[in-house]
Amino acid sequence: MAIYVMLTTLTSEGRKTVREKPERIKEVNEEVEKMGVRLLTQYALMGPYDFVTILEAPNNEVASRVAVELGSRGTVQTMTLPAIPVAEFIRTLKK
Repeated sequence: MAIYVMLTTLTSEGRKTVREKPERIKEVNEEVEKMGVRLLTQYALMGPYDFVTILEAPNNEVASRVAVELGSRGTVQTMTLPAIPVAEFIRTLKK
């Protein structure tokens, strides 16, 4: 399974939802896991992004599907980045 970093920014509608029903965050996480990924950890942030989520997915297609599904709801915008473990990165450079 591959690791991905998902940076999320709430839209105006998303901020309203989280303010009125903060537990919605956990509900969305459960929905995301049903899409075939595993959430490893998640943090709320201060700055240009509202959340960072580290997730594990079988491939880029599944990670992309999650990002598109979340974005299509109109409550968040996402940026998803594949993450390469440093040991694996070093091995690749030595080839």
